[in-house]
Amino acid sequence: VTASAQGGGTPVERAGDSGDSYGTKLRKWLMTGVSYMVPFVAAGGLLLALGFAIGGWEINKAPSVMEHFSWTQVDSWGALLFQIGGVAFGFLIPVLAGYIAYGMADRPGLVPGFVGGMIASNIAAGFLGGLVAGLLAGGIVLAIQKIRIPPVLRGIMPVVVIPLISSLIVGFLMFVVVGKPIAEAQKGMTDWLSGLSGTNAVLLGILLGLMMCFDLGGPVNKVAYAFATAGIAVQDPSDAAMKVMAAVMAAGMVPPLGMALATVVRRKLFTPAERENGKAAWVLGASFISEGAIPFAAADPLRVIPASMAGGAVTGALSMAFGATLRAPHGGIFVVPLIGSPFLYLIAVAAGTCVTTALVILLKSMRKPALGATTAESSDGATAAAPAKKEPVAA
Repeated sequence: VTASAQGGGTPVERAGDSGDSYGTKLRKWLMTGVSYMVPFVAAGGLLLALGFAIGGWEINKAPSVMEHFSWTQVDSWGALLFQIGGVAFGFLIPVLAGYIAYGMADRPGLVPGFVGGMIASNIAAGFLGGLVAGLLAGGIVLAIQKIRIPPVLRGIMPVVVIPLISSLIVGFLMFVVVGKPIAEAQKGMTDWLSGLSGTNAVLLGILLGLMMCFDLGGPVNKVAYAFATAGIAVQDPSDAAMKVMAAVMAAGMVPPLGMALATVVRRKLFTPAERENGKAAWVLGASFISEGAIPFAAADPLRVIPASMAGGAVTGALSMAFGATLRAPHGGIFVVPLIGSPFLYLIAVAAGTCVTTALVILLKSMRKPALGATTAESSDGATAAAPAKKEPVAA
């Protein structure tokens, strides 16, 4: 899974198109926040995972490295990585809320968004609290901007007045009105996750696998990924949260790997361009970049997406059934040493990949070959087989 703030225009320009419906605008606002949050997730999560790998699972109890650091002790380096990762993870909720508000109201939304996000983090309202805080902050700033003010005050509005008033209102709402119910809902969701076992855990794995493969890096994929990363965005995540993270990453690897394998097994079903994309998809899938399957889905969505979802569901279910755990939020096969039950985890990924490959080959075989693919195949064969014409000899 990758998320980027790059693209056509700034996030605000993309999220604020006046012609969009409210639902489209809401999706863009949320995606702006998630896009800015993901780099913190990746950096912080990998640092935490490396800290565990170097210093062991008790490294979260190590004292501050400011007073207890030794250049020659491996545990000190593990503690250093872990504590840096913890600081990076501490920014997740404020960054999410701040940039949701930024997507709604431009720069004036940043201050109340970050303030609301930090409050959500401090009161244990978690990911849900960050979403609500960001939407509240952006909405409040937009409302303030519609108020007519004397010209003499316009110069200080974006610097003083809007940040002051909006932060006050957002802080009041988060501390007094909505913060506690959201924190209780977050705790209930965490307790529900912790109590999952057997069939329920497998069903959750199926659902997460379907979501990860539905739009290959789009909003539904990001919801599943954000749900998983929110669970491990603490210094001591529960075993259930790490199982969810493992299932999400495993399922997200399946679509590119399945397409890559299909281009090898049945080359004739794919165009030359798709075969080239298949080579890159091996690396992208192994790196947990679901977008590696987008070229295939764009060309043939009715066959590629269902096949990908089926494989993702199988992988998600098997990962949960095997009890595989993952502390890192990203990395693909390159963080296998940090995975609990790594052999079974790889079996889950391989099983889903094979399901996706088999289904996409079956579905593509049931249709007539695409004109482009047929032409490419026939032209290749004709070029090789046709005898060269002899030029007539001049008398």
